[in-house]
Amino acid sequence: MTRRTTPVTAPSTLLRRGEIHSPADPFATALLVTGDRVAWLGSEAAADALADTADHTVDLDGALVTPAFTDAHVHTTATGLALTGLDLTAAPSLAAALDAIRAFAAARPAGEVLLGHGWDSARWPERRPPTVAELDEAAGGRPLYLSRVDVHSALATTALLARVPGVADLPGWSPDRPLTGDAHHAVRAHAFGDLTPARRAEAQRATRAHAASLGIGALHECGGPEISSEDDLTSLLALAAAEPGPRVFGYWAELVTDPKDAQRIAELGAAGAAGDLFADGSLGSHTAHLREPYADAPGTGLAHLTEDQIATHVALCTEAGLQAGFHAIGDAAVTAVTRGVRAAATRVGVARVRALRHRVEHAELLDQELVAELAALGLVACVQPAFDAAWGGPDGMYAARLGAERAAALNPFAALARAGVPLAFGSDAPVTPLDPWGAIRAAAHHHTPDHRISVRAAFAAHTRGGWRAVGRDDAGVLVPGAPADYAVWQTGELLVQTPDDRVARWSTDPRSGTPGLPDLAPGTPLPRCLRTVVDGQVVYDRLNE
Repeated sequence: MTRRTTPVTAPSTLLRRGEIHSPADPFATALLVTGDRVAWLGSEAAADALADTADHTVDLDGALVTPAFTDAHVHTTATGLALTGLDLTAAPSLAAALDAIRAFAAARPAGEVLLGHGWDSARWPERRPPTVAELDEAAGGRPLYLSRVDVHSALATTALLARVPGVADLPGWSPDRPLTGDAHHAVRAHAFGDLTPARRAEAQRATRAHAASLGIGALHECGGPEISSEDDLTSLLALAAAEPGPRVFGYWAELVTDPKDAQRIAELGAAGAAGDLFADGSLGSHTAHLREPYADAPGTGLAHLTEDQIATHVALCTEAGLQAGFHAIGDAAVTAVTRGVRAAATRVGVARVRALRHRVEHAELLDQELVAELAALGLVACVQPAFDAAWGGPDGMYAARLGAERAAALNPFAALARAGVPLAFGSDAPVTPLDPWGAIRAAAHHHTPDHRISVRAAFAAHTRGGWRAVGRDDAGVLVPGAPADYAVWQTGELLVQTPDDRVARWSTDPRSGTPGLPDLAPGTPLPRCLRTVVDGQVVYDRLNE
């Protein structure tokens, strides 16, 4: 006996009377989503024919619909702890930071390790971090861990340091300076090891909810043994699979030395052995590896990996079909990475290396030769425009660390784009906040004019670029068949940037046939998210308020 079944039709939603940002139809005002896919987009006249058959119809009332953003470099738990806990990024002075610590300590349960983030003494009038004695007093003698804004150095109270056996013997230890290197990683491991699963889940949910409120539909989690834990990564991936919200692609930054390492990392559910696999540190902490010494301190920073280690890592990852990647900020570090990847390519073949789209996170200090080598090897540059907004310019931290002339070479987005290096934008949250439109503005209005890219190119790097960085070319854009990951925005007039400044920097001429984007000139209000949809599910909604 043959049983007849009625096909189940996926629910459909018709959005109309808006502006749909799509290369398939720059004049589209309506969009049809069926299930978890974009089914159609087009004009109001054509939408009339679909209105009666759609399960739901949404009147956009002129709102803009774009692909949801992807933030290609995030530390989810740490970001959530900053969102829900002690965040010193806005502290205007050392005294204000100590006051914030006192208030936070008073509000948290006794016996809990206090966690905080975001101090930046370079911005304080005192021009110094707090001493251990000052921290001990402010924390009331409790264990306290405070990461610097770049997360490459930290402060800790006596009570926390006493929990870390042998910390004074580790590289990076100093009794009167912030912790770096191995000493920092050991103290951080003890501090975060005290997190309960419930507290960790609370932080992860906070980050995903905040991301959804900003139109972000996907996050690239950059975990690793030096900055988090396997439990942190696997619990986050499980939470993201079980609960609605932005997608999470996990990276695990552990050096691969044999095929079993690559297999184990893949079994964690990671998209790659990549992310913050440190080739060096950061400019703010004087640990980024440079070819020439810092302008305001002795030395050239720290090199954490050799070219041979990099080559072995990339070759083994490539043979396993696993994406590889590295954190590299200074020119010496990026040089080591490109030489290592080039050596791997001689072992396993350039085509196989290029096909995996291995990544370089940050890639800040580059010359033309390095840019060309990134392009030749098919490396994705996961970059953070907010870094330039925060620390660029003649009076910024970059200029203090390198001098104005060398600092002007940092974050050369235009050179990377011209060379054909794929760009994926991220925030490195909590280092800089989740803020996709702010990042696009920062890229288009870079402190160094030669490094600026168009709003359109920056938008692509923050949407489609993140998907391409995980090997997906079918997402991050609103076209029929693409995943239904989109955001609805309240914004002003849409503009199209022209390619020739001799005509006009901005144009509103609809005859250009190019989808418009919001005006992101400095000082203009950024778009406000009204709704975020991931995989066809609404994960944030203020559309009808």
